Amino acid sequence: MSGLFQDDPTDEADSVPAPEGPGLFGDALPVALPEPVHTTPYRVLARKYRPATFDDLIGQETMVRTLRNAFAVGRVAHAFMLTGVRGVGKTTTARIIARALNCVGPDGTGGPTADPCGVCGNCVAILAEREPDVFEMDAASRTGVDDVREIIEVSRSRPMKIRTKVFIIDEVHMLSKAAFNALLKTLEEPPPHVKFVFATTELRKVPITVLSRCQSFALRRVRISELQQHFGRIAQKEQVTIETAALEQIARAADGSVRDGLSILDQAMARAEGTITGAQVADMLGLSDRVMVFDLLDAVMAGIPRQALQISDRAYERGADHGTLLQDLLELLHMVTRLKSIPGLRHSQDLPEAERTRGAELADRLSVPVIARAWQMLLKGVGEVETAPDRRAAAEMVLIRLCHVADMPTPGDLIRRLTSGNPGGAPPSLPSGGGGGVRAVANGAAVAAAAAEPGPRLGTFRDVVAFVGERKEAMLHAHLLHSVHLVRFAPPVIELRPETDAPRDLASRLAALLSEATGSRWTIAMSAAAGEATIAEQGNAADSARKTAAADHPLVRAILAAFPGARIDTVHDKTTDAYGLPAAALPPAPDMPEFAPPDAEYFDEDPMEIDL
Repeated sequence: MSGLFQDDPTDEADSVPAPEGPGLFGDALPVALPEPVHTTPYRVLARKYRPATFDDLIGQETMVRTLRNAFAVGRVAHAFMLTGVRGVGKTTTARIIARALNCVGPDGTGGPTADPCGVCGNCVAILAEREPDVFEMDAASRTGVDDVREIIEVSRSRPMKIRTKVFIIDEVHMLSKAAFNALLKTLEEPPPHVKFVFATTELRKVPITVLSRCQSFALRRVRISELQQHFGRIAQKEQVTIETAALEQIARAADGSVRDGLSILDQAMARAEGTITGAQVADMLGLSDRVMVFDLLDAVMAGIPRQALQISDRAYERGADHGTLLQDLLELLHMVTRLKSIPGLRHSQDLPEAERTRGAELADRLSVPVIARAWQMLLKGVGEVETAPDRRAAAEMVLIRLCHVADMPTPGDLIRRLTSGNPGGAPPSLPSGGGGGVRAVANGAAVAAAAAEPGPRLGTFRDVVAFVGERKEAMLHAHLLHSVHLVRFAPPVIELRPETDAPRDLASRLAALLSEATGSRWTIAMSAAAGEATIAEQGNAADSARKTAAADHPLVRAILAAFPGARIDTVHDKTTDAYGLPAAALPPAPDMPEFAPPDAEYFDEDPMEIDL
């Protein structure tokens, strides 16, 4: 028999009888529930797979190579500036640098190394973000000069345990001007036991006085192919099955940011039941399927509005936003243009298979003017969708317009067809009634003069120079203005004296351009005769003469006297051409009846305008 204070050797659960019947207040007695099992909280993928060494960083080979060399030869800078878009590894790199500076190795005798061991006390403490001598500050929330003064004060004392104090300041461009100024002296001559690592997404906002005291590294966006492989490895470690199309969608949506991509992958893993498919990811992100975008571009470029609207309806049913759909078309057009301009991209492993195959087909089929026209229409359409009361209707109108212009020739095609006398296929029937009717030639070989574009008017050398400017030949136009003197103009022969800075091929280029435009052969001869002043010199002389004439006007003299310091800046003469010279004489006007009475006062409408 157990004593009064003696423990019962039997189990407590067996010795205490279970309550029977209602409790004191008539209710059944509560039954004690078991203690909850405490599980490890879930860590998001971006934190779980954060790189711990330089080898773990992806897409930053240039920076890693430079830092490895610096640690190998003992030339580690006292301050680093890491710049790049969000999520490419700026803060992660800063923490790796902090561990590399303070690693002592598994035996506790090591020095700074580009390959921190990760197991010594310093590495573990810094990795766990509990090392007091590695300071991390978010400049977005602590922007004032007092915060920087606190850093300066702390930097004067030696570290308590580790080898080097490291100050990591994120979004450093958010510091105030006074804070930057307070940091300059310490940043230029820091104590030997202190290193600074700055991170920013807005490098242009950092004062040049700070940048000049730092070793800068630009972390680049990670390529889609690298992101896709990285996310595939992580999905395999997480024992998650994911389609290649889904990985491609996630890598493309990440836009070069590893962290953004891991967040999207995390979300996809939480939503999916079983295999993660490309359709599930597209639905989650509100994107249109890549194959669907290709089909849509095929439909609009083929001019099939029914098919284009059907594809648009399917995308809408799957939750895709119509503005995003047009932006996907813009992005695809840009990619097709790159494939057309750089044929070697068709064999690049950075592009997914769909881009290399279907994109190459579109690049071969579409001309650059057609792509450029579609780009401009889509660019305008995206803005329309954003401001329209009905986004779906606005997007469908853009698609219909694209289909409508698909079979229309570009302006360049129109000019070539008109100048060749065959504007495309059999000429349409044109009215031939009395007066000024136009008649098409029966065999379709030519069209009456009204359908042909007139050639350029080249009556003077200035007309020739203006024509070259209209053809967007900027360098040739500039040399004709400033570097040649006209000796003789007798079309189709032009005799010029070039200046020493004129290019040697000026004559051949000008002759080829004029021959192509007029259909007749031109000869550009070079002469040693003096010739006229250059057109630019003539224009400057004419401008000086106009200013002199304006300054002699009584009203202008009165204005200049009333406003000391005023000067004549420009004199605009409506009768001059683009080069400031008098326009060519127009043909005499036909005789017109006099509408004003003989005794009407004469009104002198001076075409000259003066800017003071």
